[in-house]
Amino acid sequence: MKVNLSVVIITFNEEANIARCLDSVEGIADEVVVVDSFSTDRTKEICLAKGARFVEHAFAGHIEQKNYALTQATFDFVLSMDADEALSDQLKASVLAVKHNWRADVYQMNRLTSYCGKWIKHTGWYPDRKLRLFDKRKVVWGGENPHDKIIPGQGASIAYISGDLLHYSYTSIRQHLNQINLFTDIALKEMQQQGRRVSIPGLIVKPPFRFIRMYLLQLGFLDGFEGFCIATLSAYSVFAKYAKLYMYNKYKA
Repeated sequence: MKVNLSVVIITFNEEANIARCLDSVEGIADEVVVVDSFSTDRTKEICLAKGARFVEHAFAGHIEQKNYALTQATFDFVLSMDADEALSDQLKASVLAVKHNWRADVYQMNRLTSYCGKWIKHTGWYPDRKLRLFDKRKVVWGGENPHDKIIPGQGASIAYISGDLLHYSYTSIRQHLNQINLFTDIALKEMQQQGRRVSIPGLIVKPPFRFIRMYLLQLGFLDGFEGFCIATLSAYSVFAKYAKLYMYNKYKA
């Protein structure tokens, strides 16, 4: 079955990334919908210049924003992307092939991440399989903010397609640290709402276990110094998240 495809992207101040993302879907998208949470940079200008439909909507959370974005898609068949992602040539060819012969409800692909200019092939970051091409009637965005994920409905069929979703992530250690602080604040709100708690032994054990898993078990050492940085800062992220939770529970009124 041949289908029309909506490409859906959420943005906030993505002038550095959005043009690359939009250029990568040229020739496969029957429409591009950008749902923006009131950017203050040139994001809107760039999107409009490249022919995207630009919708402004207040941000209530990653999951909430992405579910809202699905409602803005004209077509039932959707490719969902983040602004700092782009399709590799091989993945673009795979998506085009699926468009002309749609068989599954959801399609899975590998995501390859660039960290400070290096493509990361280990450290638990590759293959980072994502469900991003789907019939929107068969899925919903779920997970825990800020870590959203597509959840297929009961009985939905899933197929794998070749090619990499290229993820242009952190360009510096400073940017990575800033994101950790932001994301652990978001995670703290989620854990507060769930009534989660953590013990001192948990705070001691969880961070080094994350480092050992990523750097040794998931072969992060093969990614060189960048792999060491990722494993170390991921361990720090675990500590920061649970330390914030511990302090919140200790001192809350």
